[in-house]
Amino acid sequence: MHVGLMEGTIRRDTLTESLDALVEHGVHHLQYHVSASAPSLTEIRKEMDARQIGISALSGTYNMIDPDVEKRHAGLRMLRSVAERCAPLGTSVITLCTGSRDPQSMWRAHPDNNTPEAWRDLVESMKQALAVAEEYDVTLALEPEVANVIDSAQKARRLLDEMQSPYLKVCMDGANIFHKGELPKMREILNEAFALLGEDIALAHAKDLDRDGQAGHLAAGTGLLDYDQYLGLLKESGYDGAVVLHGLSEAQVPFCTDFLREKIAAQ
Repeated sequence: MHVGLMEGTIRRDTLTESLDALVEHGVHHLQYHVSASAPSLTEIRKEMDARQIGISALSGTYNMIDPDVEKRHAGLRMLRSVAERCAPLGTSVITLCTGSRDPQSMWRAHPDNNTPEAWRDLVESMKQALAVAEEYDVTLALEPEVANVIDSAQKARRLLDEMQSPYLKVCMDGANIFHKGELPKMREILNEAFALLGEDIALAHAKDLDRDGQAGHLAAGTGLLDYDQYLGLLKESGYDGAVVLHGLSEAQVPFCTDFLREKIAAQ
């Protein structure tokens, strides 16, 4: 496994300066978001290759069960544009959030997330997304998250089984799967998550948490997540890709990269 970082954590005036700063921390793996103001794909790839930086995944997040159907359609169009960029940038993984019925934020829980109608909308949105994935030969990595319609490893497994697509996998974030009151059962819940999803992990994230009932919002190594267990389970599952740090400030990058690098080396 390798230490990765979310693009934008280290930001400079130019792409070259940003990438140089990244390499100074010994990081050569990025989850990337191509903004409208970014240089051309050719230029991005050239600068990445010159520094031996690989793009582990592109971000393709949108609200797949948005109560506004037109916003779902807009999200799907965005996903297609992300899929088009994968091959030129040398990656084949796109991260997804399954979304929420909350009309303002796909990261906020809503009681209607648990309705049969929300599940049907998710399945329909995922079918459309997987058609795009198949067309461009890319993998969609959905992230289970307590505030989303896929709020557990169990529901992620149900969706994977229902879709039966080789283009659908999982982005695992151990800090995002603890419902209210579940933190004391961390070991059991992580073990179950990997038993259900371990063979389908396309990307891993590294954050931390200090409370349950919401997604982790702390930098890795500053909270309660058992990283020895989490990384051990990733290793046992056969995952050997980037573990992408996010939810951290640039000031926290030295500590977090050292922390994660040491924990990975100890596996």
